[in-house]
Amino acid sequence: MKQSRMKPTLPTFSEKELTVRKMFDRIAPRYDLLNRIITFGLDTKWRKKTVKQIDTHSGGKILDVACGTGDLCDSLHKAGMKAIGMDFSRGMLNSFNSNAPLINGDALKIPIHDSSVDGVTCGFALRNFLDINPFLNEVARILKPGSRVALLEVDEPENRYMKMGHSFYFNKIVPFIGGLFSDKDAYSYLPRSVVYLPEENEIIKMIEGAGLSKVKKIRLTGGIAQLLVAEKPKD
Repeated sequence: MKQSRMKPTLPTFSEKELTVRKMFDRIAPRYDLLNRIITFGLDTKWRKKTVKQIDTHSGGKILDVACGTGDLCDSLHKAGMKAIGMDFSRGMLNSFNSNAPLINGDALKIPIHDSSVDGVTCGFALRNFLDINPFLNEVARILKPGSRVALLEVDEPENRYMKMGHSFYFNKIVPFIGGLFSDKDAYSYLPRSVVYLPEENEIIKMIEGAGLSKVKKIRLTGGIAQLLVAEKPKD
């Protein structure tokens, strides 16, 4: 029912890639500022948890898919890892705030050799992909055996009252704040794009179907965000 009500406000499948790319190009200059404001700074803590879950050696090479302006790359660098940022939005890469090397590329066709990275991170991008399965297959392909992927995304609280409050804030207040500081249309799309996310059991099956194991979901801040972690089995 929720998906059918929201669908008219979202781009069609054929329009989605171009629409999302143009949207992120527009909001790139103030993207970091809006993240801090909208999450009350919690996004910083969530990224630290994401980096911790990668759990690799110092100097490990980590690909941050949909890197945006580089917040997660910066967190990886501070933790002693060698981050590589990749995004399909040139606007985001032009506003990049980290020293990590960059790739302007498609997450569904990652231009990296098989079994060549020590970890993969991705923050708040799953709902923007045309199809999550090819992305997960690419992640499994490029990870070294025994390495992890950590996927940070929005979520809905299980508690009834928290869910109601979160829904009001996410769908009413966030677009208002976005309109004040950046682009109202973009920050109206972002909350509604949650309908693109598969249900919890389905997305876990997708991750396992890509050949990844030890899948776990970590609920963050009462369930308003989630962290999906998985590992590529050792040979």
